[in-house]
Amino acid sequence: MSDVDENKIDLPPLSFEICPESDGERKKRIEIEKLIVDNPDGRIPLNALQELALSDFGLVNDDLRRVLWPQLAGVDVTNLERVPTLDELQSHPEFHQVLLDVNRSLKRFPPGIPYEQRIALQDQLTVLILRVIKKYPNLRYYQGYHDVAVTFLLVAGEEVAFAIMEQLSTTHFSECMQETMEATQRRLMFIWPIVLFEQPELFHFLQRSSVGTLFALPWYLTWFGHSLNSYKAVVRLYDYFLASPMYTPIFVTAAILLHRSNVILQEDCDMASVHCLLSKLPDDLPFEDILVNSSKLYDKYSLTVIEKKVEELIQKEKEQRKLEEERRINYRRSCSSKSNYNVSKWFLSVLTPKSVMMTTAVSIVVGICAYYYKNQYLAAGIS
Repeated sequence: MSDVDENKIDLPPLSFEICPESDGERKKRIEIEKLIVDNPDGRIPLNALQELALSDFGLVNDDLRRVLWPQLAGVDVTNLERVPTLDELQSHPEFHQVLLDVNRSLKRFPPGIPYEQRIALQDQLTVLILRVIKKYPNLRYYQGYHDVAVTFLLVAGEEVAFAIMEQLSTTHFSECMQETMEATQRRLMFIWPIVLFEQPELFHFLQRSSVGTLFALPWYLTWFGHSLNSYKAVVRLYDYFLASPMYTPIFVTAAILLHRSNVILQEDCDMASVHCLLSKLPDDLPFEDILVNSSKLYDKYSLTVIEKKVEELIQKEKEQRKLEEERRINYRRSCSSKSNYNVSKWFLSVLTPKSVMMTTAVSIVVGICAYYYKNQYLAAGIS
């Protein structure tokens, strides 16, 4: 299964820098806090909550997210399951792979936390992941899943994080957790119609470069949690995705490509150069603007229209491959015919009357010698 391999990608530590609260953030925080107080059990009506998560600054801080993320995910925090111990899950066939990935995710934890606390968080993360895939045997763990789980663990705690991951694994991430990545790879192709409709020049440049969609795979699999260096940017995106339809990361990806179009079009049009450029997200991306554009794109293009265009692109690619294969076959036949013709031409050129007479003479001599020696052997009683 394709995955996000942290051995191959040298990730910088995730920045947990605490920035001073802006006036806009302060105003929105006060608004959200008032809504929590004014509503029974602190439950904000879903439509209003989604609007808060989608609009500028999202849910502002982790104290509010701890209360509101479960509501966005549809999780009942009053009815949580018992947390099993790590020992109870060690027999799971994915145990060692999950443990390996969790141990490699040190850069996704806040720096400077005590060693004992970090070890406890790693154990909680391991248990959280194994609980989900044990409860749902039809779901397959993929590398990168832990990047999503650790974000919810850090914000919501072990019990609530499991409930959220259980919900998302059976909805938003279910396609990524199939036996193979075929469905996910096809879903990533939904990027191209959006780019084509919005900016044909950029689309044709990316197609000529043959860059494919591999650069966007970790974005989609981890909700950008694996690829961004800022914790604040990661949780802001999680606000947005929790409040959005399940395929929204596709539209955010398209919005990022469109935002960076000028930079992309200045790059050399080859796969290595373009992939290198796209796979590294700049730290200064204006995500609030990008998310606004993503929502506009989602409202503008239906999934039905996009899927139809994807089918056309796939068919066109198949026809192009067939044409190229026919050209290769014809080229090989042409080369083979020329080779046979050259051999025949050489043979005829050396087959002169003199060479024919010489060959005939040698053949006669060889025949006479063979006849003579055969008779000598027979006379000596040798068969």
